[in-house]
Amino acid sequence: MNDLIILHEDPVLVVVDKPSGLLSVPGKGEANQDCVVSRIKEMYPGCIDQPSVHRLDQDTSGLLVLALTTEAHRNLSVQFMDRLVGKRYIALVDGVVEAQNGLIELKFRLDPDNRPYQVYDPEKGKLGITRWRKLGVEDGRTRVEFMPHTGRTHQLRLHSAHEKGLGFPIVGDRLYGTGTGPGQLKLHASTLRFRHPKTRQPLEFTSPAPF
Repeated sequence: MNDLIILHEDPVLVVVDKPSGLLSVPGKGEANQDCVVSRIKEMYPGCIDQPSVHRLDQDTSGLLVLALTTEAHRNLSVQFMDRLVGKRYIALVDGVVEAQNGLIELKFRLDPDNRPYQVYDPEKGKLGITRWRKLGVEDGRTRVEFMPHTGRTHQLRLHSAHEKGLGFPIVGDRLYGTGTGPGQLKLHASTLRFRHPKTRQPLEFTSPAPF
C-alpha cells in the first residue's frame, strides 16, 4: 500500500505528505528499506540516487520536498543550509501550556550511549531555536504551532519535553514521552516554503494536521 500523498511534481522536484510511521530515508537492515526515498525512486525512474534534501523523523508526519536532479538537490540543500526555507509544525503536547507564545533556545546533543536520544547540554550542545504559539487546549492537551529557526535532530520533541522548554512531551513520543510504538506521535509538518530551484518562484505548501 502506498499511502504517500504527492502534492506537487515537476521535472526537478516532488513534494510529498508523509504518513507517521514511514521512514524518510532507508534505515539499517532489510526490514527498514521501505521509506519515502525508496518509493520516490520507484515512482520516478530517472530520479537521482539520493533525492533526500531534508528529513522528518519516522514518527513525524507531513511535508517533505525531494529533488529529482543533481542541480535541484544542490540548490534546495543550500536553501535549507542558509535557513531560507519556511517551516511550521502542528503538535499536541501532553499537558496544559500556560503561556500564549514564546521562544525556546536550548543547546542539546546526541547521547552516544542511548542513540538516537538527544540530551540537554549547555556546554557541548548545539543551539536549537524554536518560536512557538499556543493554538488551544483540548482535553488537557495543548495544540501548539512550532516555527523552528534551526533544524537539529529531535529539536521540537526535546524543546517540547524539556523543563526549560514547554515542559510537556508531544503526545505519542516514544523517546521523550509515553508513546509505545511507531505512528503515535502527534507532530505534523504543516507548512513548507522555498524557492523553486529552477524558476526561483516562491512555492508554499500546506497540509492540515491529521489529529
